[in-house]
Amino acid sequence: MYQVIQNYKTGELSLKNVPRPLCKPGGVLVRNVRSVISAGTERGIIELGRKSLIGKAKARPDLVRRALAKARREGFLKTFKEAMGRLDEPTALGYSSAGIIEEVGSGVSDLSLGDRVACIGAGFASHAEFVWVPRNLCALIPKDVNFDSAAFGMLGIIALHGLRCAKPELGWRVGVIGLGLLGQITVQLLAASGSSVLAIDLSPERVALAKTLGAAAGAAVGSDDVPSVARGFSHGRGLDAVIITAAAKDRRPLDLAAQIAAANSRVVLVGVCSIEIDRKAFWEKEIQFVVSRAGGPGTFDPSFELAGLDYPRDYVRWTQRSNLQEFLHLLETRKVTIEPLIGSRCAIADALTAYESIGTGSNGSIGTLLEYSEQPSPSESVDLQPSRKPAQGQISLGVIGAGIFAKALLLPELSRISRTKNVSLRGLATTTGSTAEHLGQKFGFKYCTSDYTRLFKDDDIQAVFILTRHNLHQSFICQALQAGKDVFVEKPLCLTEEQLRQIYDAYFTAGSRQPVLMVGHNRRFGKLVIQAREFFANRQTPLMLNLRVNAGLVPPDHWVHDPDVGGGRLLSEGCHYIDLAAYLADSEPVRVYAQQISRCPGSPPAQNVSVILNLADGSVAQILYTASGHQTFSRERIEMFADGSVFAIDDFRLAWYHRGSKRRKIKLLNQDMGYTGELSAFLSDLRADSPSTDFPGYAASTLATIRANESLRTGTPLDCRFSEFIA
Repeated sequence: MYQVIQNYKTGELSLKNVPRPLCKPGGVLVRNVRSVISAGTERGIIELGRKSLIGKAKARPDLVRRALAKARREGFLKTFKEAMGRLDEPTALGYSSAGIIEEVGSGVSDLSLGDRVACIGAGFASHAEFVWVPRNLCALIPKDVNFDSAAFGMLGIIALHGLRCAKPELGWRVGVIGLGLLGQITVQLLAASGSSVLAIDLSPERVALAKTLGAAAGAAVGSDDVPSVARGFSHGRGLDAVIITAAAKDRRPLDLAAQIAAANSRVVLVGVCSIEIDRKAFWEKEIQFVVSRAGGPGTFDPSFELAGLDYPRDYVRWTQRSNLQEFLHLLETRKVTIEPLIGSRCAIADALTAYESIGTGSNGSIGTLLEYSEQPSPSESVDLQPSRKPAQGQISLGVIGAGIFAKALLLPELSRISRTKNVSLRGLATTTGSTAEHLGQKFGFKYCTSDYTRLFKDDDIQAVFILTRHNLHQSFICQALQAGKDVFVEKPLCLTEEQLRQIYDAYFTAGSRQPVLMVGHNRRFGKLVIQAREFFANRQTPLMLNLRVNAGLVPPDHWVHDPDVGGGRLLSEGCHYIDLAAYLADSEPVRVYAQQISRCPGSPPAQNVSVILNLADGSVAQILYTASGHQTFSRERIEMFADGSVFAIDDFRLAWYHRGSKRRKIKLLNQDMGYTGELSAFLSDLRADSPSTDFPGYAASTLATIRANESLRTGTPLDCRFSEFIA
């Protein structure tokens, strides 16, 4: 299918043929009929993407500071590669469209196949032939509203929420600065609410258009004396409210708003400008200043946008979805008309031409509609290279999932290793077609797809990498094993004991050949970790281990905290250190006890945890995992004590060991967390007659982690012998 994409690193715009997105639970797959290019908003997005690296750094100094701190801890080269990986990703343009539902995901009961819907949201209602949209980001189009008008839904709710922030009352005099799409819709909404509107813009033509749409008066900056017009319009009192819908790089719209606003009035910023408030002007009039956030409550809230949870209507009357429904009603009752705002139309195949004209400002239109074919080709897969059988002795791999970790670290390393080890990257599956196509091209995959089952059905694929969210690991592992594939799964192996039992059964009933099943506990394969284990290989007494992790905060709304999706931080990341402790001791976990500090109400659990792990050989590990430290401090430190000797590792880059009078410091040029080592070991096992992959060890540390999580809940130590579990 066609989709308009911008590469954020280079700023390049392109029209790509990408796989159709997957219809996931909690949403609908929509065949777009119309989508809107908003000249002001999208020009800003494109200009930001086209900035140089220095320009992007100036725009986000907070990210630069974080990157510098990370480079000091982990090495410049590793940090630079991660940063470039994050920048080099496709951005789907567009955020407002309308179309027809082609598929309905599970959990959606109020929408049906064939329904006409308006769709909203960046990353969802994009310029593409097919889009997947969560249920809370779409609404039924009334019978008398056409696709042209309904496609303006996102712009409508942004304007509507801006009006709600201004809280206009019947008879108010309200100014609107900036008469692009948002401004023209705002003018109509204010007029419908009973306010008298003063429309202000640089363009006399747009002022004239606003007056035909309901503005009581207008003023063109540069040709009219706007403050004088405002005084006359408000009978000398000033405006009761001013809504800024302009897009400017300086503070002039804000200064103008302060000039024309009345005492005790409200200024609402819906558009974009430099927020440098003239304190004297705002203080003298006691003006309230509000920055409107997109389409209303629910914006940027994953539980609302992605999980489909609505707010109680009695407490939150207007959400993004209810605003969208109301805007569609206003279109139906002709309180708002869109036709005068449509400056041009073009087919999706000609979208780049339309973007060129808005980039130069040559078309002079306010809104551009993209039109889509009634019979698009909804392929779930796209071939990126000519299809060939793998060469003799070549290993072919498939990859499912491509989140931040995969893009920044695992896929680049896998691509590099594959070039020297006779490995073919064959199929890449992600739920987002643009991501699959971009990364498939970048890393040399033969095809990309949004249908992960194609990888299981592909007889030429020997092994599958599972890099999805944690709740999907068990299901995908079992499907891959049943299809006769070897598996590399990113940690954790699974989230529950029942899932662990199902994986264990699938592993040992997979067929005549024992499969390779590796878990992404990469720290086992770090150079310094291997040296530490060898250092204590002939010890005579148990180990005392201390593992300290200064993990940093993860936002409370991140999916990793969801017990059903991410499992929480102890399961999702703490598993690394339980596995590492068992590996360093070369012994099975037998007992685990976990505690955490008291939490603030509403904060996620398992952010500050202490775990005591007993091992079968008598070794004891203490794991301190905390989100309370500062990010500039060392992230991970490992200390091992036995037989009068010590081995310490700091951030997998520095190490010290002491044995008798012998002391030595080891310093690596860059941090080595074992990614290269684990991938090399996995590929070697795929060729070996007797694979060395330690699946029982991974399973045992997974059980210990699951029971550590349970220990947090019960407050008691728990046995975690894997041999008893499988018995």
